[in-house]
Amino acid sequence: MSGIEGKVVAITGASSGIGEATALLLAGRGAKLVLGARRSDRLEALADRIVKGGGAAVAGRLDVKRRGDLRDFVSLACERFGKLDVLVSNAGIGPISPLDDLRVEEWEEMVDINIKGVLYGIAAALPVFRQQGFGHFVTTGSTAAHRTVPSQSVYSATKFAVRALTEGLRQEAGEKLRVTIVSPGFVRTDFVDTVTNPEVRAQLAASRDKFAIAPEAIARAIAFAIEQPADVDVGEIIVRPTAQA
Repeated sequence: MSGIEGKVVAITGASSGIGEATALLLAGRGAKLVLGARRSDRLEALADRIVKGGGAAVAGRLDVKRRGDLRDFVSLACERFGKLDVLVSNAGIGPISPLDDLRVEEWEEMVDINIKGVLYGIAAALPVFRQQGFGHFVTTGSTAAHRTVPSQSVYSATKFAVRALTEGLRQEAGEKLRVTIVSPGFVRTDFVDTVTNPEVRAQLAASRDKFAIAPEAIARAIAFAIEQPADVDVGEIIVRPTAQA
């Protein structure tokens, strides 16, 4: 038996990219999945695929900008499977652009999803983990939390904030809860599609096509953190393309 088999894992942003890859990998290793995202059709298709493959999965529409949605999402895991072992806070967006573009609505969306979405997940899961006496927070960060470059100021700021949050949570978690942040570099996902500045989008697309890695690479890192014994807490994993500066 692996350290993943039988664990109940809830994943936000599960309908594509890193979230979808993580769900499929963990399901293959015996986890029970609770899948959340805004795109219900893709979620249902993913859950159905896992179940038809012999796994266990349930899907629930989730908007991480809504605190109540996160509360219901955690409740769904407990009601369906009797517990929650891991919350993977993976939902995030990155419509990057130069500050001079003044795309304020996009800045607000990044703050709401990338920061407040993680906070709402903590608020929903922490009491459950405390009551259970076990639990693991896994959060998708970014190498942008380690290095800021032009056009990524706001996105990078949100990821710096998430990194600070997870480190603070780790220090407060105590001896029974685990906290991990997995920080990807450039990954082949639909990240580029959210960028509305044409020049920046073209630059990102070129870099993606040149050296971005598959989302399965990040899924394996998440699985590594989850499968460790209960007395081992993997604080942070950075996974980037070999060719990324």
